[in-house]
Amino acid sequence: MRINTEARAALVQSVRSVAPDAKTIRLFGSRLDDHARGGDVDLMVEFDHPIERPALLAARIGVQVSRILAGRSVDVVLKAPNLKECSIHRVATATGIAL
Repeated sequence: MRINTEARAALVQSVRSVAPDAKTIRLFGSRLDDHARGGDVDLMVEFDHPIERPALLAARIGVQVSRILAGRSVDVVLKAPNLKECSIHRVATATGIAL
């Protein structure tokens, strides 16, 4: 995994500051490949209850995490009972690592 322990803790704290009720925060994608270089940070934030205004919440999480990662690009996918599940959710669940 190409994210150090300090950045990982800051990332989790950052997500929790925006979404304290998140059930799970998963890192997935190229950041899990130790041989890759560069790339953005892909996160799936899971909730066990319906969420209102998912686009706004995803944007807020992305901005907050990007700030603590020195402006690195962050993609946020939300998973909640009221949101349609897509293939990206299955990929993130199958290959991601819970932080």
